[in-house]
Amino acid sequence: MLWNSALVAVGGFFGAIARFGISNWIKQKYPSSFPLATLLINLVGSFLLGYIVGKGWRASWNLLFGTGFMGAFTTFSTFKLENITLHLNKQWKLLILYLGVSYTFGILLAFLGMKAAEM
Repeated sequence: MLWNSALVAVGGFFGAIARFGISNWIKQKYPSSFPLATLLINLVGSFLLGYIVGKGWRASWNLLFGTGFMGAFTTFSTFKLENITLHLNKQWKLLILYLGVSYTFGILLAFLGMKAAEM
């Protein structure tokens, strides 16, 4: 039990650091009112998590990379906050675009990641 928690914690540490660095880089490179950084990170994370699950790794690897790293790399709370911000600012087109792309392509990329793992 303690070992499993440690795997999740280590993976989560590195996933959060990766998200922070990549998110800041994207925001500096492509400043916009559209939450591009979170969208790209969540889409890449969807594909990678699908790949990890599709590979059928041992439980310890799933805890480290799936639950830990990918759980911290992707971010549901930031996604929701950005949706609320777009709603409060009455940026309806961006809100609908963000929701549509996030959910549609997130699910599609997770599926494609699982299929890629089978190859």
